[in-house]
Amino acid sequence: MPALRLWLVLLTLAGATAWGAAALALWQTTVPGDLNLPQFDPAQYLSGAEIERATDYQRFLGINALLAALAQLVALGIFAARGARFARESAAGRIGTGMLLGMLALAFVWIAQFPFALAATWWQRRYDISDLGYLDWAIGYWMQAGGKFLFISLALLLVMALAGRWPRGWWLGAAPALVVIMGMLAFTTPYLMSELKPLRDEGVAADAQRLAEAQGVSDTPVFVEDTLGLTSAPNAGAAGLGPSERVIVWDNLLERFERSETEIVLAHELAHLSRGHIAKKIAWLALLAIPIAFIAQRTTRSRGGLGDPAAVPLAVFVVTAMLLVALPLQNAFSQRLESEADWVALEQTRDPDATTSLFQGFVDRGLAAPDRSWWQELAIGTHPSIMRRIAMAEAWRERNPP
Repeated sequence: MPALRLWLVLLTLAGATAWGAAALALWQTTVPGDLNLPQFDPAQYLSGAEIERATDYQRFLGINALLAALAQLVALGIFAARGARFARESAAGRIGTGMLLGMLALAFVWIAQFPFALAATWWQRRYDISDLGYLDWAIGYWMQAGGKFLFISLALLLVMALAGRWPRGWWLGAAPALVVIMGMLAFTTPYLMSELKPLRDEGVAADAQRLAEAQGVSDTPVFVEDTLGLTSAPNAGAAGLGPSERVIVWDNLLERFERSETEIVLAHELAHLSRGHIAKKIAWLALLAIPIAFIAQRTTRSRGGLGDPAAVPLAVFVVTAMLLVALPLQNAFSQRLESEADWVALEQTRDPDATTSLFQGFVDRGLAAPDRSWWQELAIGTHPSIMRRIAMAEAWRERNPP
């Protein structure tokens, strides 16, 4: 017995070391480690009215998001306490019942978060950021729930299958299962986006091709998403894996920003693809899934483990709570990837002036937060604040004098 315990300790230490090494490898970026960002007063770059308007706008959305997360946790806590009774009334089989309970958990969340999502839409309309009607918004909100249900169903299908065969060790297979599911969704999502149009502006298209070739992703297509009647906030994104990779630019960004500023955006989004950021995010979530799944395995043993559908409500609550606890770490990782994309764009375009004016435009036209409080940084800070991004442009200028 002592020898067995020693082997378990050694295996645990080896696993923890491997986990830490993998996390450290994903954490690394090409941003210089000795880069010191200067401190600037937002008033040096933005008017007082711009700062006040954007700060007020983002403060409400941040508080609303925290309340929505709390409402979700309360709803799932109630479901965890009472949801097991539904398992006894189901004739859908072990895994089928578990998937039905997952759908019911999502319904609890949908109802609990509905007023906060509605409040966010009202606030965006009040500040002329959203042009979406309430009926169209409600339909879109329902469709988003369908996408989440698909993900939860696939996750429960795999996890309950694993737990049925390996009641104590299924959590070790949770990370690979998550990689498979998220990889499938990341690969297929771009093909499901039907509102995309080819990039017609020949000058911008030439910029995109040149930037893509320089970053080693020359076959990456660039599409334009029609935001007419939806939002006035400019945006762009990178999506897909392998053959489905693409850059998507919103038409309001092309219409409201200078070509040099659009070039910064294109370089930034292409950097997400050339640096493998989408795959890195999936791998990072898979790493987080390992301790979260272990905790879920331990906490659901009193209900028969996740091989029993009666344990699903508790498991959903535990996983949601752990994801909220891990949110600051997840946001910090996301910020590192965004900072790397900013740095690659600066290195490639060598235009800190256009970079700065672009981010000023994000405040003026999109009401992005110039700065954030500590709680906003932890709770909703998926990107560096505008002032940190401007500071990076100035730090790059200092390192690369004309």
